[in-house]
Amino acid sequence: MKDIFALKLYTRVARLGSFSAAARECNLSQSQASRLVADLEESLGARLLSRTTRAVVPTEAGAEFLARMEPILDALDEAEQSVREGGELRGTLRIGLPSSMAIREVIPRLTPFAARYPKLNIQILLDDKRQDLVREAVDVAIRIGRLTDSSATARLIAKINRVVVAAPSYLSQAGTPSAPADLSQHRIIGGPATMVPNAWIFERDGKTETLELSPHISTNDNEATVAAAAAGMGITSTQQWACRRELRDGSLVRLLPEWKTRDIPVHAYFPAGRATRAAARALTDFLAAEFRSQEEADAKAG
Repeated sequence: MKDIFALKLYTRVARLGSFSAAARECNLSQSQASRLVADLEESLGARLLSRTTRAVVPTEAGAEFLARMEPILDALDEAEQSVREGGELRGTLRIGLPSSMAIREVIPRLTPFAARYPKLNIQILLDDKRQDLVREAVDVAIRIGRLTDSSATARLIAKINRVVVAAPSYLSQAGTPSAPADLSQHRIIGGPATMVPNAWIFERDGKTETLELSPHISTNDNEATVAAAAAGMGITSTQQWACRRELRDGSLVRLLPEWKTRDIPVHAYFPAGRATRAAARALTDFLAAEFRSQEEADAKAG
């Protein structure tokens, strides 16, 4: 088992390019991590890592060893899981998530999943930018929008409604748009959800209207976009889950509800070699069922 641990440690050092970062992940000191990898190199009779003051990178032999070893370690984890009685999940499950979606939609739903698998260590990595799934050792990542990563296996788990919203305070001063074309006369708040090509496409009775709107206020964070709208700074287009709380408490109201907007796909991404992990599959099934229930509730609510 010590040898397997050393192999897993090596893969994390190689992916992270850092002994200290890998040591923290594995609850070791940096000196312990360095010693274990050095012992591994000695036993193999090959130098796996090139160490400098600026970086730690795999040697040619180390890169080949990494490519061969990672699938074996993944298969070993899966083999151990397959023989456990009762389908009990153990070990570590690393989930990559956009911050806003994690805080608003995913984390509040995870209590039953965590209770079902008490011996599973769940690590949640929040980042609104596209994560390097392999480098971060992410088992499954939840991503919003169109598919972009051709090296990963993806599963569609939900479609989220897009809504156009504003605060009552803004509408009382600027008026309420009655048609998509009216939006050009209003202050627009730009954010991550408004930058995609279909953010301002509206459909009704077979008619499609596509608007090109220039934001008066911009932010690179979805939570900030919603906060700006709730503060009465203008109108924005975002995912329904991103402002569900504000719609319920009345700090935001939905505009142009008779016009249909383009749904936003949500995918579970599995890095190469990790799609077979039982814990990742179990979480994906759980979230897909949760999102399906929410979609049905939203449909009933209109």
